[in-house]
Amino acid sequence: MTERITEFTRSGLVFPVVDSGPIDGEIVVLLHGFPQTPTSWAAVSEHLHARGYRTVVPWQRGYARTATPPRRWQYRSSELAADIAALLERTGPAHLVGHDWGASTAWLTASSYPHLVRTLTAVSVPHPLAFLRAFLRSDQALKSYYMYLFQVPFVPEFLARRFPSRFEAFLRASGMPGPAIGTVVDEVLTPGLLGGGLNYYRGMPFTAVKPGEGTRIGCPVTYVWSTDDIALSRAGAELAGEYVDGPYRFVVLDGVSHWIPDERPEQLAGLIADNAAHV
Repeated sequence: MTERITEFTRSGLVFPVVDSGPIDGEIVVLLHGFPQTPTSWAAVSEHLHARGYRTVVPWQRGYARTATPPRRWQYRSSELAADIAALLERTGPAHLVGHDWGASTAWLTASSYPHLVRTLTAVSVPHPLAFLRAFLRSDQALKSYYMYLFQVPFVPEFLARRFPSRFEAFLRASGMPGPAIGTVVDEVLTPGLLGGGLNYYRGMPFTAVKPGEGTRIGCPVTYVWSTDDIALSRAGAELAGEYVDGPYRFVVLDGVSHWIPDERPEQLAGLIADNAAHV
């Protein structure tokens, strides 16, 4: 594909896109997580560009005023994956990478639309069924305490706007670097877009991912998890490979927080490129 993508549409929503790097390079689609934006992939993208890859990074559902539907059921995982499938229809089959909620969406996209995903690199969040199993049999439920709080409508975003220093402290406690926190404030909190990201959590009760053929991953997969991630347990990380039928690599980064793309961009770009080399 030799034309730049500035946006794509689906179901009346318009998703802005950051398309950069060599125009003739293999395409890597990068999905951001909560509460970040495409800016979180800027450093990783630079390293991928240096390796000859082209990166396509969408502003996902809830993070752009032109793609923020009002109802929480509109943020169920099947809708999130269908959004990315619409983008991949534009780019053609591509290497798919996701962090945090972007990883959850990437797993589901790879299993539901296998013809569109050449390789999958999931960062931090394991396969949805691995996460669910860990939720039921480990300390994952305790680590996910904030998910219950985010279910309350309007209050979390109101408190974050009213007390921004406390919201910043919440991100800092998770290990997010200072510059990344500043970007979240500038691009998500200040414009009033935090509610869209919170709706990912509020849409969870409307999501049903059941074991079966449609949950398996056939393409090459690299899953990257970090030991200082306060939100994701090792139990879920170690179960993720059970849902992969293709080549699988599990990478553990010692001493790194949840925010792997911000802390280890060059290393992560190398892992993405190594996985892409499988096809």
